[in-house]
Amino acid sequence: MSYIGNSPISIAFLVDTFSGTGAQTAFTMTVAPANTSSIIVAITGVLQDPSTYSVSGTTLTFSAAPPSGSSNISVRYLGIPASGVTTTAYRTVTDFTATAAQTSFSVPSYTVGYIDVYRNGVRLVSTDFTATTGTTVVLVNACTSGDSVVTESFLVSSVLNAIPATAGSVSTSYLVDGSVTQAKLGTGVAGNGPAFSAYRSGNQTLTTNTWTKIQLNVEEFDTNSNFDSTTNYRFTPTVAGYYEVSALIDVGGVGVSFVLGGIYKNGSLAKYIGGQTTTTEAYINGGYLFSMNGSTDYLELYVYITATTPTVFGGATAVAFSGSLVRAA
Repeated sequence: MSYIGNSPISIAFLVDTFSGTGAQTAFTMTVAPANTSSIIVAITGVLQDPSTYSVSGTTLTFSAAPPSGSSNISVRYLGIPASGVTTTAYRTVTDFTATAAQTSFSVPSYTVGYIDVYRNGVRLVSTDFTATTGTTVVLVNACTSGDSVVTESFLVSSVLNAIPATAGSVSTSYLVDGSVTQAKLGTGVAGNGPAFSAYRSGNQTLTTNTWTKIQLNVEEFDTNSNFDSTTNYRFTPTVAGYYEVSALIDVGGVGVSFVLGGIYKNGSLAKYIGGQTTTTEAYINGGYLFSMNGSTDYLELYVYITATTPTVFGGATAVAFSGSLVRAA
């Protein structure tokens, strides 16, 4: 068969099949149809009149038990009701038939100021009734027996606190402190990741021709408590990512002939750092980018010197180690 446009699409109707027993009248369907007119029921191929069965939820009940047979009952759905849809009533109408001298009427919950009242088809003005409780309407003039009273209430919703779709609508005053965690930031965003800066408060005696860890015992800042300034003198960040670290070392001794600084990762030398050297003192500085796993990786600052009575000079301007997260993992 020829056609114009896209190829027609056909979809089979949902069908339930049951086997009669000769005694069973109620059968459980797959879904709940809207009513008896929403399904076509056949028994042994014979179409059944809707008056011979009823529907309640997913239960199909026959007025008389279908005969015994294997898969002899067919239920074809003409449409499946929408599921999971929540509806909201914005208008509620309630009808009353008044008794003689009745003035008070109990109505569904309403918002004060958003209800209309009709008596015998005539809308009453606000001075003709009182509606201040949210559940009761009281007429000023008593009704005659048989009067028709209709109340019409309206759902009131507010968007006063909606955020406008304009740039800068949300400021930090509307954000809960700490609500935006590192894990919720976009890929490659450092955000408020760990950062530290530590230094040595006083001189530290070294051993010549030996890599010695500098005991950085004062913290200028440590945003996430990831630097140990009392025992291991190391930086162990708890957020995985890429960290830029830098070091400054002022070291000296008698007859200085060789000096190197080193940044250790997980107990092993990872990067050399160097600088200007004299026969009595050396100024070392440098920095590198390190990938840290956020759990077990750590960094330490070491120095190697060939000299007599080698010493690291203390003070915030003489020896320091610092770093910060520059890109999340």
